[in-house]
Parts: sequence; structure tokens; C-alpha cells
Amino acid sequence: MAWFMGIDIGSCTSKGVITENGTLSVYHILQSGINYKQAAQTLREELLKKADLSREEMTATVTTGHGGDDIPFGDWQIADMRCCARGINRIFPAARTVIDVQAQFTQIIKVSEKGQVVNFVVSEKCAAGSGSFLDIVANVLQIELDEAGPLSLKSENPVAFTTGCAVFGESEAVSRVAEGALKEDILAGIHKALAEKISSLVDRVGPEERCVISGGGGLNIGLIKKIEESLGISLLVPPQPQIVNAYGAAIIAEEEYNKRR
Repeated sequence: MAWFMGIDIGSCTSKGVITENGTLSVYHILQSGINYKQAAQTLREELLKKADLSREEMTATVTTGHGGDDIPFGDWQIADMRCCARGINRIFPAARTVIDVQAQFTQIIKVSEKGQVVNFVVSEKCAAGSGSFLDIVANVLQIELDEAGPLSLKSENPVAFTTGCAVFGESEAVSRVAEGALKEDILAGIHKALAEKISSLVDRVGPEERCVISGGGGLNIGLIKKIEESLGISLLVPPQPQIVNAYGAAIIAEEEYNKRR
């Protein structure tokens, strides 16, 4: 029996999976906190506990993500973009474009039929192009982040946001609250603004009908709907969009191990 682990340490959340001969066995998600090394170790132990395995039983491990350099274990460290492409290719083999919405940035990846990265573009280093923008506005509105998507779908009059900066966007959201704008209208406006930024990135690599959204953004139905409206296509959504990169890391761990046998 061959077991492979993929560990993805993100700036906000850390994700891990264990696969058994290429098939997803268990996964776990936790908050990264400020100590990525500790987060990685805790994540590994939780995965092993869920799978009822020992460290010695793991065949190989690939690490990735924002905090990948701080992970004290693992056989190989691989760029998260490559892990994302491999994970999506296994889940949706026909998909050729991935919208990976992470906390700190959004990356658009064109994927080959073999799950290789053939083109990509990454958003500028500004929270307005990432999931953090939604987190900031959720705090302003005093709601949980997972409420934002469903609540925004109730909007009948989305607020138009005029800024492309997260800092000014926060101030603008505060102003709209003071003016009496409904929470759902503010959220719908934020989703539209973020969707337009993402759509412009997709246009730069060339959109295709079979397009997937992954990362934390794949959990937000309001954002998904706005991106679909902006691009004029339907997005494919993985069952667990947050673990795609970790899953891809485990797949690569198996591939690298087999190469070296």
C-alpha cells in the first residue's frame, strides 16, 4: 500500500491531504496562524490521525504554499501553481482554465490536457484582487465570511464601488454603511468589483468554456455568480475547492516517487 501526503500552507489557512494510490483518502484544514512551521506539524498529525497511519507509513510528501519554506518535513517542495494545475486536472480532466482565488492574490492558470501549466497571470499585490478584500468588508459589516456569499444573492440594488484599492474600498464600505446601504447590496457590489478584476485577468490568458474556480473563492457562491455573469460562462467548482493545491501536491508526490524507483 502506498500513501502520499500533500501539505499546502497558505497565508490564512493550511490544507493537507493523504492519498492512497492516487485516490483521496483524508483531508484536513486549519488556520495557519503566525507560526507556519507549527501549523504544518499540527496539520500532518491531524492527517495521520484521520487516516490511522504513522509517519513511517507515508511513502512520500510534497509541500507547497505561502509558508512552504517553513515546513520542516517533506521530500519535495513544489510551486503552488503547479500543484493547482495537477489537482484540477485530476478532478476535472477536461478543464483548461483555473481561477485560483487565494487570500493574498488570485492566479489564472491555463492547464494542458496532462495537467501542466502552459500560461498564467497573477493579480497585483493588492488585497482588492484577492479573497482578503471580502474578509475586510465582512469585518466592516460584522458578519462571518461564510455568510457573505448567500447574503449577497438577496441584493436587488448592488452598491457600485469606485476604487480598485482594498484600503479605500474598506473606507468606501464604511461610508455606504453610514449612508444606510443594505449589507447584501454592499456585498454584491464588492463581489462585482472583484469579479471584474478577475475577469480582466482571465481575458489576458484567454478564457475557455471549461473553467474552474478553486481556493477559498470557490466557497463563495456570490462571487462565483458574479464571475460567471462577467465572463458569460458557467464555472466548474470542485467538491472541496480549498484543498485542490494540497491534493495536487500529493499527486506530484506519487509521480516523483515513481520516477525515482
